[in-house]
Amino acid sequence: MTKIIVLDDDPTGSQTMHSCLLLTRWDQATLKLGLLDPSPIFFVLTNTRSLEPGAAAEVTREVCGALREAIAAVGLTQFLVVSRSDSTLRGHYPVENDVIAAELGGFDAHFLVPAFFEGGRFTRDSVHYLVVQGVPTPVHETEFAQDSVFGYRHSFLPDYVAEKTGGRIRSEQVERFVLSEVRQGCGSRLMSLTGNCCAVVDGEVQADLDRFAADVLAAVARGKRFLFRSAASWLTALAQLPPQPVPATAMASYRHSDRPGAIVVGSHVRLTTEQLTHLLEAEGGRTLVPLEVPMTRDLADRWATLRAQILAGAIAAHGQGKTVAIYTSRQELTFDSVAERLAFGKVVSQALMSLIQGLPDTLGFLISKGGITSNDTLSVGLNLAAARLLGQISPGVSVVTTPADHPRFVAMPVVLFPGNVGDRAALTTVYRRLAGLTGAGLVD
Repeated sequence: MTKIIVLDDDPTGSQTMHSCLLLTRWDQATLKLGLLDPSPIFFVLTNTRSLEPGAAAEVTREVCGALREAIAAVGLTQFLVVSRSDSTLRGHYPVENDVIAAELGGFDAHFLVPAFFEGGRFTRDSVHYLVVQGVPTPVHETEFAQDSVFGYRHSFLPDYVAEKTGGRIRSEQVERFVLSEVRQGCGSRLMSLTGNCCAVVDGEVQADLDRFAADVLAAVARGKRFLFRSAASWLTALAQLPPQPVPATAMASYRHSDRPGAIVVGSHVRLTTEQLTHLLEAEGGRTLVPLEVPMTRDLADRWATLRAQILAGAIAAHGQGKTVAIYTSRQELTFDSVAERLAFGKVVSQALMSLIQGLPDTLGFLISKGGITSNDTLSVGLNLAAARLLGQISPGVSVVTTPADHPRFVAMPVVLFPGNVGDRAALTTVYRRLAGLTGAGLVD
């Protein structure tokens, strides 16, 4: 079996997977859990999208060094490394791929495979698209290309590579695997790749990537070494998992009590705001109590008082049998530099995690909205070294469970909900499914 090792820059890359481990630490004992687990795939959650490039490189270097030791210790000989990142092309490319190549070395090629079909992202003729209100739109024309940290100007992936590498890899040097070749098979061409050349891969439907994955795995079995920068649909193709054991509509069966839960929303993308608005309109005051965390520059100075107020409201709502929705206020502050923005993001995350740590022990479930928020929920809010992925409660929305020996939240289902996935009603649907509210006249 080829082991698939995923370095995930936030915890949402598992959004097409089930029954595998998500690791938030990379000490030898924890990495060996993933390497020896019977699942063909595991994830190391590096959370590097929340860091500056230099820090992201250092974390990636540290993870790769630890992986090199763990791989040797368990005697693993056949594996693939995937740098999983955003399906709308935001993230530290080529920084992370460069570090992985330097530390784990000897790759014949690295591939960009950004398609994520469940989220309406696909690649045709090497142009990456996002379906916006039913219309396929080149991603450089979407809000994501304007990201203040990870913005870009090109949807044609060879040009994107040239832009992000500062011309070190020229557009014409990029190998293009277009749909016609992907669908016909490209085993011989894969065997000819050498020198860690850059390649980009088309995919319009999952069957396209499944076909390409079969050729890749055959080439790996013949000795080729490949590195990938991808979104989640490529992982589906590589892992070849059967259907998840519990369907999305039955995820409430994982709850071990009928006590209310909590929803924590940190993401500020427009879709998250629309989903939060829908949820509050549908459930606010009835099954849900909203609590806002005001986003002001002096948040750290005011936090002790604010935390006490918000937790008092959360505990009161829990006692009334209502779920609490804790969310950052929707205005997004502007900063003079990327470093200042990332630093404030850390302040916000620390605030949200301190709220999670103060929630009642009898919480029935937890929904975390936003990639960085979800990563910190696992590693800081819940202090987990590893979590078992149960499956998807909605397309692209994962559910994990805390262990049975967790000191506070025992065997509690936790939803990892990306910021930019789903329709306007998706957060409401996920909440209702997990809370068991799909009956009694409520529409799923």
